Order: sequence, then C-alpha cells, then structure tokens
Amino acid sequence: MPFSTHSPTEPPARATGWPRRLLWGAAAIGAGGVLSLLGLAIIIARYGTADRARAADVIIVLGGGEAGTTRRTLHAVALYHQGYAPAILCSGAYAAHEPISEGGRCARVARREGVPAGAIVVEERSRSTEENAIESAAIMRARGWTSAVLVTDDFHLWRATWLFTEHGVPVWPSPAQRTTPPLDAGEKAWGLAREVLATGWQTAKTLLGLPHTNLEVF
Repeated sequence: MPFSTHSPTEPPARATGWPRRLLWGAAAIGAGGVLSLLGLAIIIARYGTADRARAADVIIVLGGGEAGTTRRTLHAVALYHQGYAPAILCSGAYAAHEPISEGGRCARVARREGVPAGAIVVEERSRSTEENAIESAAIMRARGWTSAVLVTDDFHLWRATWLFTEHGVPVWPSPAQRTTPPLDAGEKAWGLAREVLATGWQTAKTLLGLPHTNLEVF
C-alpha cells in the first residue's frame, strides 16, 4: 500500500488556504471601496472651496432647509448687489411640516436684504437637486436666460453642478461659505457623506436609465 503523510481525517494542506485567501480578497475589496469613497469625498470637498462666479443672466439659489436656504440666499444677495446678475431664481418646494416653501423662504430673505420683488423668481416644485435643475432649466428657457451663477453650500456644489450641466444649464458655481460663516465640522461631515451616497445613487440611476430623482434627501 502506498505510504501517505496525511491522516485519514486531515484534508490536504492546500485546501486550508482557500478561506484565508477569500478573507484577504474580501478585505482588499473592502479597503479599495473605502479608499474610493474617501477619494470622492476629497474631490467633492476641494471642488467646493473655489468660487467660480461670473457675470450671468440669473443667480440660482438651491433650497436646503431653513438654515441652509437662508445662508445660501444671503450669499446670492451679496452676488446680486455686486452686479453678477440682474435676477435671483429661488428654487425649492415645501418640506414636510413647513409653512413656507424653500423657494418662498429664499424670496423672503432676498426681499428683506434689499432685492426688488421684480428681480426675484420663485420655483416651488422641485424636491431634489435634480428637480432643481429640471425646473430651473425650464424657467431659463422661458425667459431667454442662457447662463447662471449657481449658489449652494460648498459640499453640495460638485453634484449640483454636474446635474445642472446634465440638464443643459451652463452654471458658474459659487459656495455660500464665501460670504457666510463656515459650516461646523459635524454638518460638513454629514453633508459630504450624503453627497458621496447621492453621487453613487445618481451614477447607478443613470446607468440603469431610471427616472429623475424626487427624494428630498438628494
């Protein structure tokens, strides 16, 4: 009988290496995914630090809750008074349990800060960044506007610019933090995390040919 070095109950030595290799492979894939997400977050954060505002037909303000809409509007008003555009487009629908739409809040703040009512256009249908772009594009076409300064928070500018460009709106992005106080660390971190998630969703949705996003969180 041939002599064997393996006991009857012991599997070949090479078989025990597969679980370890699978674990290492999974760890490598996980690490690669984490690094990719961190890289995207860095790109988004860096993009939002630059002010690319130029003279345009209109300044578009994207709603972002009570505090976010207010600070974004204050920056848009500063740009308006500096002569970047002769009109402000306030974009944003009613949020849950809110007595005023984000577009309406923007308009109210702008009037309070000295912008004439005739220079303000309110859009109250959009419930997501993509819908902001779709509704703003329709208004711009109707009014013959061909360029816009896009105002939102710094962490939101990268994806917002992408979506407006996808929907045929040439924009010059300008972060609200240029003329308003910087966001606290917690709000900035949450904003970046949400933008990374939203960018992944937008990419998958585009590849799958799904309808536009109308979720308030995005």
